[in-house]
Amino acid sequence: QVQLVESGGGAVQAGGSLKLSCAASGRTFSNYAMAWFRQAPGKEREFVTAISRKEGLTNYADSVKGRFTVSRDNAKNTVYLQMNSLKPQDTAVYYCAADLYRSLGTTPVNYDYWGQGTQVTVSS
Repeated sequence: QVQLVESGGGAVQAGGSLKLSCAASGRTFSNYAMAWFRQAPGKEREFVTAISRKEGLTNYADSVKGRFTVSRDNAKNTVYLQMNSLKPQDTAVYYCAADLYRSLGTTPVNYDYWGQGTQVTVSS
């Protein structure tokens, strides 16, 4: 199995930027398609973005298109989420997830492994 640890969350004002990282360990990182999800209080976990194993194909939720960018460095076993032009509605706990069998899935059930999450708070 693979272990995932997110970092980089914090508090920022609207319009600001944050970059999240998710470090993987345990198995060959490049075997896993990766994704970011988020969950706000009282809401279901929602898809943010996904990236394929090696080709760099990506998929974004409409709510973050043009503002967020996902990338990965397979040599460093890390996936990143660059978040720009942040809005208060982006406030949530952000989770990275790994999928051994599929790619670019948008539902949590597609993913086999999860990190513990990192809090992002955007104030107006």
